[in-house]
Amino acid sequence: METIGFDDFLKVELRVGRVLAAEPFAQARKPAYVLQVDFGPELGVRKSSAQITVHYRPGDLVGRLVVAVVNFPNKQIGPLMSECLVTGFHDADGAVALCVPDRDVPLGTRLL
Repeated sequence: METIGFDDFLKVELRVGRVLAAEPFAQARKPAYVLQVDFGPELGVRKSSAQITVHYRPGDLVGRLVVAVVNFPNKQIGPLMSECLVTGFHDADGAVALCVPDRDVPLGTRLL
């Protein structure tokens, strides 16, 4: 594992957002959803592709808090321009479980 300095960590903007909409991403190579995530007035609503179809259904995602990287460059994923990277952890079977705060916090709050 590579060691980084605290200043390197501070460059990554990990922010809390709330899922406003989730729908199947039919054009994705691997099963995924297109998420619209609200990061509050400063950052607004951003789109992301998320391969989280094993543990989550679209209707269950709406209203949930997520943690995402918001300062990566936008990335074209098929027909979708992804504007943030929603974070998660692989479980023992390789499926993704979301990284989420355990309490309600204001949208856009930065992870430190």
